[in-house]
Amino acid sequence: MTHELLTIGRISVDIYPNDIGVGLEDVTSFGKYLGGSPSNVAVAAARHGRRTGVITRTGDDPFGTYLHRELEKFGVDDSFVTPVPGLQTAVTFCAIKPATDEFPLYFYGRFPTAPDLQIRAEELALDAIREARIFWSTVTGLCQEPSREAHIKAHGARPRTGLAEGQFTILDLDYRPMFWASEEEVRAEVAKVLPHVTVAIGNDKECAVAVGEGTPDEQADRLLAAGVEIAVVKLGPEGVMAKTRMERVVSAPVPVETVNGLGAGDSFGGAFCHGLLSGWPLAQVLDYANAAGAIVASRLSCADAMPTPDEVTSLLAERGRNVPGTAPGSATASAPQLATEGAAL
Repeated sequence: MTHELLTIGRISVDIYPNDIGVGLEDVTSFGKYLGGSPSNVAVAAARHGRRTGVITRTGDDPFGTYLHRELEKFGVDDSFVTPVPGLQTAVTFCAIKPATDEFPLYFYGRFPTAPDLQIRAEELALDAIREARIFWSTVTGLCQEPSREAHIKAHGARPRTGLAEGQFTILDLDYRPMFWASEEEVRAEVAKVLPHVTVAIGNDKECAVAVGEGTPDEQADRLLAAGVEIAVVKLGPEGVMAKTRMERVVSAPVPVETVNGLGAGDSFGGAFCHGLLSGWPLAQVLDYANAAGAIVASRLSCADAMPTPDEVTSLLAERGRNVPGTAPGSATASAPQLATEGAAL
């Protein structure tokens, strides 16, 4: 199978409280969900009808079995998901305090390492990586060996000059300081894979860590100067900007009542991939991805909360935003038709 999207990196069991607005010390019950940013992105794109897969590792334990079942439930290929003997599947707890916009994460089973950081270069299915229409990785996957070498080898299998039309290599600039010794170390590792990347996505802090401080436009320009074809800089309450050598597009935020801010970026990523694969104009890709992210922010979980095309187009139409597949300025679309087109590509 040729994947439309193949991701590599983190996977975990997310443990989210059913009690909203309190610290973990006061929570009385929890729910468990599939988590880990690259895995969530694969789930998100699968909800849009895309053929997706994940390269990752779990523990050889019941939580690892659970993650396989969840990937299968969401229609994500788990052929490249294998257990690591002697390590336990990583678990992530979070508290949910939407009133104060606090969603702190607590990582368990990641120090000194985690199964998904034990992906080895010699284990990679390079043909699958090379042939995927989109290959997605994150900066966190570069934080330690042997995952770092595996990520570098995977990117080396997809040189920019070897990509066919309609193929993209995306780097999520995902920066989590607890996994790194310094920002300088991050920048040095990003520089090793950036020459193979065609799309880079991050918020202002993540872009600053990757390419240095500056305005969003300056950061985007540095990414473009490094050879990236599309630089996406998330602007927080001001929306998101995407820049190429030919155009600059800003998508205003889609306001919703936030329940859990975690997972919105992964929903954005999966929807962004869907838009790229659909060949939409960049402005429509951004609006669609923005709406998809907003929907997940309004829900409790991450993977289980990923929206369908019908839900995304309905929100865009409701907010008077342009819907992909309609005339500019029109807020009317046939959502079922969009879902059918997406599933066929």
